[in-house]
Amino acid sequence: MAHSSGTPTALSGRLVTEEGIIDDGVLRWDGSRIVAAGTGPGAPSDGRLPEGFLILPGLIDLHCHGAGGGDFTSGSAADIEAAAAHLHRSGTTTVLASTCSAPLEDLEAAFGRLAAAARAGLVAGIHAEGPFLSKERNGAHDPAFLLQPTQEDVARLVAAGQGHLASMTYAPELPGSDVLVYELVMHGVIPSIGHTDSSTEETGAALDLINEELASTGFEGFSGRPMATHLFNAMPAIHHRSPGPVPLLLQRARAGEIAVELLADNVHLHPETVRMAFTIAGAENVCLVSDSTAAAGCASGTYRLGRSEIAIVDDAAILIATGALAGGAGSLLDVVRCTVGAGVGLVDAVGSATSVPAAVLGLADEVGSLRSGLRADALVLSPDLELKGVLRAGAWVRPLEVG
Repeated sequence: MAHSSGTPTALSGRLVTEEGIIDDGVLRWDGSRIVAAGTGPGAPSDGRLPEGFLILPGLIDLHCHGAGGGDFTSGSAADIEAAAAHLHRSGTTTVLASTCSAPLEDLEAAFGRLAAAARAGLVAGIHAEGPFLSKERNGAHDPAFLLQPTQEDVARLVAAGQGHLASMTYAPELPGSDVLVYELVMHGVIPSIGHTDSSTEETGAALDLINEELASTGFEGFSGRPMATHLFNAMPAIHHRSPGPVPLLLQRARAGEIAVELLADNVHLHPETVRMAFTIAGAENVCLVSDSTAAAGCASGTYRLGRSEIAIVDDAAILIATGALAGGAGSLLDVVRCTVGAGVGLVDAVGSATSVPAAVLGLADEVGSLRSGLRADALVLSPDLELKGVLRAGAWVRPLEVG
């Protein structure tokens, strides 16, 4: 069956909730809001899904550089709109738009365009990945654009975000990082540790400082806990005599002090690594991310990542100049599928792409769950997790196609 925008306004199927799967569930919405979710009278015949079909909350991506040919750092307003629309159709109904390291004036201009997109409801806010990153762990970031943080430069970027800068990735071992943490926390921006060459001790000191600043300012925006950007990637590998930041970040996540991103796309992380991270940190402290680029969802060709050129090679986004991995090539739903394939339970994998990131963004009362009163964002999947429809704010941005 096929449905056009606006109909039906109820679905019956297997609802995936934080508590578990409701096998004979129903989701109802009125306009842009959910009015009922759970057990109850079934949907009308045109809203009854085939046996085994799943209804999930819309996915939430905290780390995404673009998609569908559009790059969030260098793209025009039209590019940003096209990228957001592609992401929404792909099942990511809430997007934090990530920028990559670039000259400060480029970032200020990008932040202005992204703030306008946030006001228009296309994206939920801005994640600045850099420019205050380690040159030893730069990944796809051009080392020419990496800086040591100063109060003036951090303040420039915070101001350019116009209240829509949600998080910033930084390397805590850099001189000036204490000032960066203070400036971010004072303005309600979550610090995220990443692209770092820090030791265990430096990482622990940074987390202690962040938590002290959060406590002293009474900061209650977002989750009130810091993040770790794509854990394992762009960090020292674990060594038994020099463990680096990863074991500590996993343990602090387990304690609920921090939420860790996992780029679980079978390219950046081995499935066994993904399963280990979920086991140690706990699903409630893991945020699955796509780190997707402008190349995501596109045919072969050359695309932009800030000022750099990237291409898709063997299902991976590659920096043409160096051959380095340059973010993700797929959608967040692809990452959820890979996570389930790694042996993580469906409920945990979906929660790490919905309710957990919603809490990090401070949007748990708006998105991330199938609950009455929340925005009517939902995905319809076949039993083998193929996307069959996307509902965003009560409208079918990807029309429902089943049967």
